[in-house]
Amino acid sequence: MHEFLRAHPPLFCGGGCEQNTGILIGNRRFLAAKLRGTLIQSVPDTQVDSNRHVAFHLSLNKKYYQMKKITWFLPVAVIILTIGCKEVTGGQAGLDMANLDTTVMPGTDFFQFATGGWNVANPIPDEYSSYGSFDKLGEQNQVQVRMLIEELSKTKHKAGSVAQKIGDLYRISLDSVKLNKEGDAPILEQIATIRNATTREEVIALMTSMRRSGLAAFFGLYVGADDKNSSMNILHAYQGGLGIGDRDYYLLQDDASKKIREGYISLIEKQFINTGFTAEEASKASSAIMKIETTLAIAHYEKEKLRMPELNYHKWDVAQLNDSVAPFDWGAFFKGAGIRNLKFLNVSQPEPIAAAIGLINTASVEDLKAYLNWTVINRAAGYLSDNFINADFDFYGRQLSGTLTLQPRWKRAVNTVNGFLGEAVGQLYVETYFPPKAKRRMLKLVENLKASLGERINSLEWMSDETKAKAQEKLGAFYVKIGYPDKWRDYSALEIRDDSYWANIVRACEFENDYQLSKLGKPVDKDEWLMNAHEVNAYYNPSTNEICFPAGILQPPFFFMNGDDAINYGAIGVVIGHEMTHGFDDQGRKYDKEGNLSEWWMADDATRFNERSRILVSHFDSIVVLDNLHANGTYTLGENIADNGGLQVAYNAFLKTRQSKSEALIDGYKPKQRFFLAYANLWAGNTREEEMIRLTMNDSHSLGKWRVNGSLPHINAWYEAFNITKKNPMYLPVEKRASIW
Repeated sequence: MHEFLRAHPPLFCGGGCEQNTGILIGNRRFLAAKLRGTLIQSVPDTQVDSNRHVAFHLSLNKKYYQMKKITWFLPVAVIILTIGCKEVTGGQAGLDMANLDTTVMPGTDFFQFATGGWNVANPIPDEYSSYGSFDKLGEQNQVQVRMLIEELSKTKHKAGSVAQKIGDLYRISLDSVKLNKEGDAPILEQIATIRNATTREEVIALMTSMRRSGLAAFFGLYVGADDKNSSMNILHAYQGGLGIGDRDYYLLQDDASKKIREGYISLIEKQFINTGFTAEEASKASSAIMKIETTLAIAHYEKEKLRMPELNYHKWDVAQLNDSVAPFDWGAFFKGAGIRNLKFLNVSQPEPIAAAIGLINTASVEDLKAYLNWTVINRAAGYLSDNFINADFDFYGRQLSGTLTLQPRWKRAVNTVNGFLGEAVGQLYVETYFPPKAKRRMLKLVENLKASLGERINSLEWMSDETKAKAQEKLGAFYVKIGYPDKWRDYSALEIRDDSYWANIVRACEFENDYQLSKLGKPVDKDEWLMNAHEVNAYYNPSTNEICFPAGILQPPFFFMNGDDAINYGAIGVVIGHEMTHGFDDQGRKYDKEGNLSEWWMADDATRFNERSRILVSHFDSIVVLDNLHANGTYTLGENIADNGGLQVAYNAFLKTRQSKSEALIDGYKPKQRFFLAYANLWAGNTREEEMIRLTMNDSHSLGKWRVNGSLPHINAWYEAFNITKKNPMYLPVEKRASIW
């Protein structure tokens, strides 16, 4: 469902700083590797390519460009299924029967059967690379947020107040006349500073100090929980520095990858020319940048390896870094980045960072300066004049994802405000749109799902009593967050001024950088939220063993306040179960109840878990996405386990309800059928081919279609609900069905 964040809380500077914020932000894939629970599909950032063990769940598929700058009954069958049942109509029950395509049998293509009508009625808007249930709800939330923000932007407010900051930042981001008049002026001082550097030492000092402004080159840093001492925050270093976002784009030799590299080179040259460089200088710079980024890409961990937390944890004293990573003046580097008295850190991927240090130490000063210039230009492009924005979109939006048109300026402005002042906006949203009774019903659902997962753990025939007991302890220790934070963030130190848009972005990144650094060496705050209250998503964080469900997702088609149990357990119930299961997937199971990376499983149980997981790997590997492109069962394993477990756990909980014992029809379908229809409707949507390819390469979630057609054949209750037999194409023999949690 949503992109479940699975990794440690990376420092992220919100919408505006999402791409590459110095010490703060890693890319979205990195986040996705650590926070396991976001239902949204993860989105790689363009400047940083790291992907620790955070994992996003839900598939709210935020578009690459948007994030650049955090998935039939025939009439006879209907008769068979409805005989002898009392029928009622849905009314406000929630499911829209127009979403179905009843010309297709459920056992032939359940995704088409359950969502085909929705997909026809909701073609992909030009500004999207894919468009589904998440996006539609996200747009509704965006309109609501826009109204709240615009009210603030219409009047003057006390200087320094949150209202002033929200209103002014929104107004500034909308001022296209001023932006186009300014052109490249907002970044010229930074470019000049780089141009004036003449020695390697000066370049390194610049590279270091730029991080505070959200301009991290070569590799990334963030402050988050220590994987093996989860109560304390430490500094983490991770691989980064790739403008396209994924190593494969630089290394694969197929025609499509070559074309993407050509497009990226063209983008670099256009943006350098937009910044006042000559065509010759731009060409020379693009060669230098591609040479540096390709060298980084060669050293980067493959995405499958990034999902293995034990291989991405190397806690060393700063004094060890010269021997363990690479010779470098590490003390001066950390001091220049504003990090004082650092004694130790986690170097997530030593070899890629060693390669980065090697480049810093050996590449020509001119090549390094070209790379730093690109770090500024590419990071700032979305906050400058239209020539920068359009060139940026042509590559990141049109070529990489197939998006046809840029989002309207107001949406981009809302995204920026959400990114930098997200909790303040969330507070406004909750006060206006989130009823307290929704939180109460969610709390009850979570308790029911926890009880269900506990029952399923106890009944596992393949797991020993010793491991079961530890699993129950971890389940009992889940920290549950619903709706919104108990305490809201203080934005008093953030300055929004009436100067350039980019200047405000820089200050916002500095504010976020300072905020994140303030946590270094201090206890982890388990009450901190890693997602805005109005986001349509959810997450599980293994370091705090928490599950989080923001207010934004607690509405149809995920949560029906007045809906029947079948659709609520099939929709938000599976989301809850999905997030819980992330605590026990192939990554989450390696963290104990306190959030520490430790081996708490009996060895034989771990072996049996891996054997069962391989069934899902093989199943998804066999899925053909397009032509010769197959799904990646290894990379998507965590999300596929969570979908499988979420379905099993939620259905088991649903069986405790009174409705599950009933055969009464609503809109022609029995309760147990409505459960699976509600689940499938979460993944309704259409995706452009370019985006299908990109997501299959980069995302830890299966595409929406396969979160339905790939997951349901493993669920025995689905066969019973829709009378699926060996004659149906989606039928899987029992011995080929995955059963883990």
